[in-house]
Amino acid sequence: MSDFANIANSEQAQAWNGYEGAYWARNQDRWNAVNGGFDEPLLTAAAIGERDRVLDVGCGAGKTARLAAERAPRGKVLGVDLSLPMLERARLTAAQEGVGNATFDHADAQVHPFEPAAFDVAVSRFGVMFFGDPVEAFANIGRALRPGGRLAFICAAEAGGNEWITAMAALRDHLPFGEFGTSGGPGMFSLADPDRVRTVLSAAGFVDIGVAGVEAYGDWGRDAGDAADFLLDSGPGRHLTDQVDQATRDRAREALANRLRDHEERGAVRLRGTAWLVTADRPA
Repeated sequence: MSDFANIANSEQAQAWNGYEGAYWARNQDRWNAVNGGFDEPLLTAAAIGERDRVLDVGCGAGKTARLAAERAPRGKVLGVDLSLPMLERARLTAAQEGVGNATFDHADAQVHPFEPAAFDVAVSRFGVMFFGDPVEAFANIGRALRPGGRLAFICAAEAGGNEWITAMAALRDHLPFGEFGTSGGPGMFSLADPDRVRTVLSAAGFVDIGVAGVEAYGDWGRDAGDAADFLLDSGPGRHLTDQVDQATRDRAREALANRLRDHEERGAVRLRGTAWLVTADRPA
């Protein structure tokens, strides 16, 4: 099911249905190797019961939804995302793995008309930082939860605690880095300030809000060169390299690969990531 009629975040929809969405879908196993260390803390905090109805917001290619479905074998999981390429990958992988209690819909969670009180739990792994109006979005998600329902999500913490961001700083002499990684602005680090998280969720009607720091190491590539290519081909990297000529791109890649060599370990480049694990309840 596709719902282009109910899209508030049109710029995000354009990005995730273009190069970026296709890149993530094509490289989903690699992104899971990067972010999979956050799955266990997220799902433990969500406390999903075997009969629970679970909403996965910004589900991407469906890894978190499939893990949630394992924890709710007699329940159901709905994953929603703006990206048709990733949703196609999510449906295909779920079918291949025999996950019969997870479905995936094209929807903007900020405005999608979810059935009221249809879910016991809402979760997200790095899928809630891009809303144009986060208060409206979380209020809409809250209405989809039953009274007393639970919200748990992982979002990016301060950029300085993420080694892939500090590695990307090697590009400053070569690429127009600008304000990339700044907390509080639109995009990846929009919820990096815990006080803002609490303010947004309180305004959206949630209670018992908790924000805890978590960290996990991710595998970014088999060696420094491979990891540099992966980072520079992703959305943020491609945005930077598109603004310079090929010779400058080559120098940037070399600088990044040199920085990443310090993180080569047992046939992989391992980088520490930090995030906030956020929990909240809809009032009973």
